Amino acid sequence: WHRKNGATFVPAGMWMRPQYYCQKNEGMWDAIYREAMHVRKHVGMFDVSPLGKIDVQGIDAAEFLNRCYINGFGKLPVGKCRYGVMLREDGIIFDDGTTSRISENHFLMTTTTAKAAAVLQHLEYLLDVIWPELNVTVISVTDEWCGMAVAGPKSRELLAKCTSIDVTNEGLPFMGVVNAEVCGIPSRIYRISFSGELAYEVGVPSDWGMTVWEGLMREGQNFGCAPYGTEAMSILRIEKGHIVGGELNGRTSAGDLGFGGMLSTKKPFIGQRSLNKPALTDPERKQLVGLKSVNQKSKIPRGAQLVNKRSEELPANMIGEVTSNCYSPNIENFIGLGIVKRGPERYGDRVWACSPLTGENVEVEICNPHMFDPKGERLRG
Repeated sequence: WHRKNGATFVPAGMWMRPQYYCQKNEGMWDAIYREAMHVRKHVGMFDVSPLGKIDVQGIDAAEFLNRCYINGFGKLPVGKCRYGVMLREDGIIFDDGTTSRISENHFLMTTTTAKAAAVLQHLEYLLDVIWPELNVTVISVTDEWCGMAVAGPKSRELLAKCTSIDVTNEGLPFMGVVNAEVCGIPSRIYRISFSGELAYEVGVPSDWGMTVWEGLMREGQNFGCAPYGTEAMSILRIEKGHIVGGELNGRTSAGDLGFGGMLSTKKPFIGQRSLNKPALTDPERKQLVGLKSVNQKSKIPRGAQLVNKRSEELPANMIGEVTSNCYSPNIENFIGLGIVKRGPERYGDRVWACSPLTGENVEVEICNPHMFDPKGERLRG
């Protein structure tokens, strides 16, 4: 379907994912910016099938997840999902994703696309070697389930036409999950959003994936529904300050990326003891921030180093680095995410993003990473 509808593909982990969809006489960036604006104004669909999906079952499943994640899952109600963060044993973030409680002893975990195999291996090791007494079984179901995000202000109207269940805030509140028929096929609907818009993710057995995708697209023509690819998704998540691989770079801790408040003090978890190491409690650690181009005409260089003054002699005193960058047609500026020493204390400061590889030097303003709809009113609408 993606090929027939003009998709250009990009490697992602073990998958090829649609990067963008060109319409007639449209260039690459025209297509990407159109898709990013379309999701904010109407409704779009994004193929999330490549996300890692791990089925976790057993009477100790909740306790197992409690030990794997920095935040609690033991009291997560059936029919709810929760965002979770895993640490390595050295206290550095390993992976993140949402996990849903399907029944009392049955959970479905999602992982990043690139880390799906590594997370499964990690969980199997913990159960076989570290905690063999736990009665838990884990198995990859990535190939067994297709997934599609339906995102945008008209997503609820579209989904309501394709299922008989109540998808309003009362019937399916934010972070809820429910079994339902979608386009006549038994599916799961998750009220979650990576785009920051009112959104749902529909999970369907893979043999029926095309049926549901085409059914939603067909009904969606009444609402202006269009597919969007990974580039538009990247723009949408940078606007919201949502993290991916650039921020999960193997050097950042939960506190660095704003997850300090999620660290449980009521239960043990992998990596907890390492959090007291001097390196991880150093107040000079680099923390997540947003970045905006000052003159609104200069692209923030990819992977650039952040310095206080452009004229600093080499070797410069680096205060941080750019981890993600894009042009945002919704904010109408070049924006990015970065990690900066004492980042939240520096909102409003102007610094320079300098790339020794390309010779680019761009003045940027440090800001809150939640640059679009900072209160999250749209996704809870």
